[in-house]
Amino acid sequence: MSTAQFNLKKWYQFLALGFGSGLSPKAPGTFGTLAAVPLVILLLWAGNIYLLAFVIAGSVLGVYICGQTARDIGEHDHGAIVWDEIIGYGITMLWAPLHWQTLLLGFVLFRLFDIVKPWPISWFDKNVHDGTGIMLDDIVAGIAALLSLQLLLPFLPLG
Repeated sequence: MSTAQFNLKKWYQFLALGFGSGLSPKAPGTFGTLAAVPLVILLLWAGNIYLLAFVIAGSVLGVYICGQTARDIGEHDHGAIVWDEIIGYGITMLWAPLHWQTLLLGFVLFRLFDIVKPWPISWFDKNVHDGTGIMLDDIVAGIAALLSLQLLLPFLPLG
């Protein structure tokens, strides 16, 4: 993956590239999601309302920053654009207890839905474009992972 086309000095590219984590030569989406973990921990620790506010504001902002970055480099949804993974993982962790097991299971579930893209995630990925399209498939993957995590919570030994 060529990184010469990106400019981390542009604030929106810095965010779109997950603070630089998306520039990983292997598995940039996974590294982007990893970059979200400390932020999600901090927001969950502060309270779910802060994570919810971040997810809402980050989703709206993400349409702009991901779309503008894609336009700058001339490629829709380049693998290095990982702000959508950061927001998707944030969605996954809404209303989850702050525990290493929930953080790990949420991570695995979100990455699974984001990589496999079952319907309707695949539909959004193929049919919605620009910044909205970049964000929307990961938002839907985050919702699917959120629902799955909530269903699995009663079975986790969170002692």
